[in-house]
Amino acid sequence: MYMRKCAGNMLLTTDGDAQKLTENHLTCVICTEVFTDPATLQCHHTFCKSCLLKYTNTQPEAVQAKSIRCPSCRQQTSVTNPDSPVEEWVSQLKPSHVIQGLMDDFGPGTKAVEENLCSVCTKQGKTTPATSWCSVCDVVFCEGCLQMHNMMPGLCDHEVAHLSDHTKTKVKRRFMCQVHRDKPIELFCKDCKQAICTICCSIKHRTCKDVDTIESTTPLVKEQLTNKIEHLRINMVATNNNITWRKSRIQDVKSNSQDVKDQVIKTRETVMSAILRKEKLLLDAIDKATDEQLHELQADIKSQEIELQMYQQQYEFTANAVTSNCEMDMYAVYESVGETSTDNRDTDNRPAAGRVVFTHDLDKLSKAVDELQLGKVEVVHGVSDPESSPVLHHTIDCKEARDGKEPDLFDVTVLTVDGIKVTVVADYNNKRLKTYYTSNFKSFHNQLLLSGEPCQIAKLSESQIAVSVPDSQEIVLVNVTPDPVLLSTIKTSKQYYALAALSPSQLAAGTDGQSHSVDILDMTGRRLRSINTGVIGNPDHIHVTRNKNLIVSEEEVKSLVCVTSEGDDVFTYTPTGDRALTWPMGITTTSTGDILLVDRHSHRVIQLTESGQFVRDVLTQQVGLKYPDGVCLDGDGLLYVTSRRYVKVFELYRR
Repeated sequence: MYMRKCAGNMLLTTDGDAQKLTENHLTCVICTEVFTDPATLQCHHTFCKSCLLKYTNTQPEAVQAKSIRCPSCRQQTSVTNPDSPVEEWVSQLKPSHVIQGLMDDFGPGTKAVEENLCSVCTKQGKTTPATSWCSVCDVVFCEGCLQMHNMMPGLCDHEVAHLSDHTKTKVKRRFMCQVHRDKPIELFCKDCKQAICTICCSIKHRTCKDVDTIESTTPLVKEQLTNKIEHLRINMVATNNNITWRKSRIQDVKSNSQDVKDQVIKTRETVMSAILRKEKLLLDAIDKATDEQLHELQADIKSQEIELQMYQQQYEFTANAVTSNCEMDMYAVYESVGETSTDNRDTDNRPAAGRVVFTHDLDKLSKAVDELQLGKVEVVHGVSDPESSPVLHHTIDCKEARDGKEPDLFDVTVLTVDGIKVTVVADYNNKRLKTYYTSNFKSFHNQLLLSGEPCQIAKLSESQIAVSVPDSQEIVLVNVTPDPVLLSTIKTSKQYYALAALSPSQLAAGTDGQSHSVDILDMTGRRLRSINTGVIGNPDHIHVTRNKNLIVSEEEVKSLVCVTSEGDDVFTYTPTGDRALTWPMGITTTSTGDILLVDRHSHRVIQLTESGQFVRDVLTQQVGLKYPDGVCLDGDGLLYVTSRRYVKVFELYRR
């Protein structure tokens, strides 16, 4: 190992530490090699000039904008001479003083220092051990070369450190001017953000207004760099999390692709099944018509065969009488036949047997097949994408013939039961739970009459839900088959409006009164504990986030509150002015944690970050949304919102 003295302190550095420093700070992320001719951009990222030039030439938009785009963070770096070629833009970039210092200390050129060999002798092919190091020249010398160094004018006053046999000591490297190499850096121009010597100050910075000593500026620079390090650390963590999330999304995308393919195949099979059914009907009709014709012909043949036998008998009897030479027999036959004998030739006036005919229009059929749409494949972006815009996909009208009142849909959720997507709504006015789904190109709906007005739906699984019925002080458990089937009824000691599943065995329920809390219940309705909800006195809606936090809203309180499952405050969202809440209702969250909040009287669905910061209005009255209450997302990213008697379903596309 060797010993490096920096800023008056002795820093013990091992070869392993130096290797880590080289790998982490002196390696170009483009070529993954140690920097060769490094260049630092305005964002403080450093690359090899050759690598940066190659990358810049692949960015025509940045070149057209007369700037250099950072390969790491995409930040633009302005160039000093925009009219010059790109090669000059890159060549004029300089490494930061920190990178340059690290390169001088640990770069490829420091091998002689690390191996304790005289730099001058090494160039001559010798391996003379070094005994001293010049902090100005940044070169190690043997005794003989050091004497030559000290005899040369302009070098004799350089600061030289001696290397012991056991430790290799380097004193703090003198901060020398890059232009006037024999002049130390003593000043810092804040206008130009440049460390300079006194000569530079008197020549190039005479008009600058803010020039200070390097000693007084260093603490400020160090503080800013420390803050920059923390900012970079946060960015690194965030970027790493993004990379991890996107890697996990790869499998999701592949799985989704296979699911969509399976849906296409299933749709084709359903269509083919319908065609085969039509084919069977036609074939059965042909068989039936053919059987009827064959039966009629067989009956006619039987009748004709009987008549033929009768004619044969008369023929033989008559022929025998004629050939018998007995006049008495002949006259007897003649009298028996008499006038009844008729000629039946060409006297069968019955219609000829019909023919089965297949009538079709091939042109019309071909056109129908060409126009047949199995469906469409599109990329639907999540609500979390700020560039996505909502497009109405379809609308479900929940007005049914048995409804006594106009439906008022308090909440909505979507389940997937045996591959069938089922929309479930709570119709408050008609005291019914209603389900809607499509199977084999046919739409179905069913309903379950409850003892009171249903409010919020808590999704327990893909086939089971819990529904709050506050007037009856009940929570009903319903199995979706996909038709709703009542499983059991939980009697509660309070009226619970808001309801959500905290876990498979626990429910979060909004209490009545002004208790400002949410009760945690087991599946028998027994209260386990209560969680304080701050300004929310009687929650109308509860949603459990992916972190098991509770988000609660109340229609008469102009705030949204988020607390942990232990009752600790996370945030309270109380906007003012134009964004003030009017009547907060339904809540849901996206797969990335963003919050969607329904504000009924402003006819909006608002998007917030996971920490409760406003992002945008996802849905407004401009897309036909009026007095929304409930909201949910399905597995395909479709957004469901109740709007009076309707459920409006939106897709989100990138603009």
